Amino acid sequence: MYGVVTRNEDETEWSEFDRAFYEVKDVTGRAAEPVDSAVNMVSCFGDNAVESEQELLSFDDEGTAATRNEPYFDWTYVCPTHDRYREGLLDIIEDAAAVTDDVRLDDVGFPREEYCHCDRCERRFEESEFEDWGEWRNDVITSFVAAARERVPGNLYLTLYPDPYPGHLEARSGIAIDDLSEHVDEFVVPIYDMAYSTTYWLEILAKGFRDRLSTPFSIELYAVDVDIDALAKAAEVAAEYGESVLFGYDASNARATIRRMSADARDGQSFGPD
Repeated sequence: MYGVVTRNEDETEWSEFDRAFYEVKDVTGRAAEPVDSAVNMVSCFGDNAVESEQELLSFDDEGTAATRNEPYFDWTYVCPTHDRYREGLLDIIEDAAAVTDDVRLDDVGFPREEYCHCDRCERRFEESEFEDWGEWRNDVITSFVAAARERVPGNLYLTLYPDPYPGHLEARSGIAIDDLSEHVDEFVVPIYDMAYSTTYWLEILAKGFRDRLSTPFSIELYAVDVDIDALAKAAEVAAEYGESVLFGYDASNARATIRRMSADARDGQSFGPD
């Protein structure tokens, strides 16, 4: 099964795609109306539009905000304990679920291991029942996903950072997979490359997630300006492990790749006596 991740509504209805994910809020802060032809997708705590709003940002213990101006960050991160922002996200999720039952959550979690040490997080950890900071972070994220689950009548999808090693997602982002599996119907793992000139590392990561997850998962590939033959080879590898293969942000290239794979499959058929 093949699908697309897109910001263009018309591409969600292309016949080559078995499923489609449509961004109603992305990391730029751009917002769009939910559509009824796709799973609507919400970038939760990644939001470049808020980088000038200090109260919303996530800080490390040295007071450095997790913005796209800092090393290691491609976009700006909102602190997951900011109540007003969380409620706004839940409203967006609820609105999306009113159009189609299924919703995908993207960019869920803390920015990195060092975050967040804003005054609010420090205070709430001290007031919590947890003695371990990592366990408290896990609870913050799990409680948010649980609240989203209550608003989504269909399948709830959640994007995972592509690191299947046990304990790494918890330490990095507060993503406790076993706890989240109670609320999530399917995970999506983006395994992005600009060329896919080799695929052994793709298979290693995909196999790692197959062993790590009890919940179904799909693999998302980057499709922008990637050679069709290379993308087709990567898709064939990913299809051995995921529920589906999704192509990100270039529907035309994705469609051409799917057509190429279909043509190759037909050319490879042989017919003989029963």
